This record gives sequence, C-alpha cells and structure tokens, in this order.
Amino acid sequence: MEKVLLFCDPGIDDAVAIIYALLNPRIDLVGVVTGYGNVNEKQATDNASYLLQLGGRPDIPVIRGAKGPFSGELVSYYPEIHGPEGLGPIRPPDNLITNVQDYRAVFDLIDLYKNDLTLVDVGRSTSLAISFILKGAEEVNLVKGIYIMGGAINHPGNVTAVAEANFFGDPIATDLVLEKGKNVTVIPLNVTNYALVTPQIVNWIAASNSNPYSGLIKSIIDYYINAYKKLIPGLNAAPMHDVITLFALTSPGSFQFASRRVRVESSSLSRGNTIADFRAKPKEEPKETLDHIALAFDYNAFIQDFINVMTAKINNLK
Repeated sequence: MEKVLLFCDPGIDDAVAIIYALLNPRIDLVGVVTGYGNVNEKQATDNASYLLQLGGRPDIPVIRGAKGPFSGELVSYYPEIHGPEGLGPIRPPDNLITNVQDYRAVFDLIDLYKNDLTLVDVGRSTSLAISFILKGAEEVNLVKGIYIMGGAINHPGNVTAVAEANFFGDPIATDLVLEKGKNVTVIPLNVTNYALVTPQIVNWIAASNSNPYSGLIKSIIDYYINAYKKLIPGLNAAPMHDVITLFALTSPGSFQFASRRVRVESSSLSRGNTIADFRAKPKEEPKETLDHIALAFDYNAFIQDFINVMTAKINNLK
C-alpha cells in the first residue's frame, strides 16, 4: 500500500482524486495539503474536510498550505469550471468535523514515514516548494518519490497557448521543485487530457450506490462535463487530470515514460512553458537531474481501475 501525502486545491478533479485515494485499497492517504488554485485556500480546506468527513475519515489531517504564489500576484479562480465553491453544485455543510493543522504537520509526516511516503502534487506547487525552502532538499528527498500533475510538453496548454494551469499558476515554485526534487515523475496534459470520463461511466458509478460518494460523484462530475462542453465543443466527457496522477503511482506499468530534465519558464510571454529536450540526440544531463515524464497510457486499464475503485464497497474504506 502506497502512503500518500496529497497536495491539492479541490476543485472538482482534485475532489475526485481525494475520493479515489480514500477508496483505493492500494493507497493509504496520510494527509491532504490544501492550497489556492481552483478555489482559495480556505475553501479548498473546507472542501477537503467535507470529503474526509463524508467518507468517515475525519482523522486524516488537512494541512493548510499556500494562499498564493511566490510572486505575490493576485490569484484568478475558476468558478465557471468548478462551481462557486469548488464542488460544482455542492456546498459543504457549516458543521464540519475537521482535523485542520498548520504547515508544520507536513514536516512531521515526512519525518514519520520517510522513504515509505510519496508526495503527490496535483495543484499549484507553491505549498510543496515551501517544504524544500523551510525543511531543505536533503530532508524532503528522503521520501520515496514525488509525483506532479502539470505541464504540457510538445502539446498545447490549457491556460495559454503553451502553459498548463498548475505550472502557469506558480512557475517559480514548480521549477524549484523540479530542480531540487529527486525521483520526480511529471504527468502532463499530454496524458491527462485523455483520461476522459463519460456520462455513461458516471451513471454506472452512481447506480452502484456502493459507498457514501456515489451520489456526490454524479453531481460534481456531471457539472465538470458540462463545463468542458463549453470549453471544447463536441466533447461529452471530462478529463480526470488528478486521478490519473494517482493511477500512475499505483499502476506504472500502464504508462510509457521518458527520462528528461524538466524546467519551467517564468518570463511573461512563455510563462508556465514546460521545457524538456526531445531532440533525436538530447543534451546529456547528470542522471540525478532527470525526471520521469509520462508520454502515454493504457486508457482501458485506467477506466477499468477508475470504475472498480469508485464503486468500492463501504467496508473497503480504510
């Protein structure tokens, strides 16, 4: 079982990733670090606490992360995609049972689990980068590995022509994590854009009514699919950007990877642009600087896993 500390900003796809992690028998979710991005940090914290409470796991700590990027810029949120409070039409109740902790809890979990722990970052990388600054790369790199959802390599962006939203949101933080982190795996839009969940799959999961999330999943993913219909005319599905990052951790054999050094631009016109050398004869780089980049995946294996996990019975909850 993979011990995971999940950095996120729920957000619909982040919310589905939390649910997937809780229901997945191959994942032991030891903490959720919330930050800004799809919604503000306060709303992300409430949303994560609500999802954990709904699954009977309010014991899992929700750790408050960054409220904005290193640049100090004002943050733009995405209510048109994720809804006014991040969970589509759902509003978390006011009487939440919470286990909200400050950022020092991240250091405690790294110290506790060390090389049994994987850090999975599916939001802006500011919160993760703070660990490298305050705790130091040597200590953070004691973990088993780091998975990052973000970037677009030789592929169009989704915020600008070249940039994906997470890498665009704080390119300074992302580049810091990529440069200081060891054993980093990047899951870019090249892969995540094609991790599509259709209304038929959502209806199948909802009809199972096998766990506390069955109805919620339909409400929030249907909202997400409708948002994507407006973004990409003709598409009647929504990409599970964050879930497939967790799937890459538990099912690496379903992916094709390449080893390259990844950097992120922070200048204005090319901000968030992800750079990796895919020439026929790339520049040689020290082995320790190379990152693992997902290039392709087995869609059928992903969808079968997604359905199996999301229809898990309540007695399988950890």
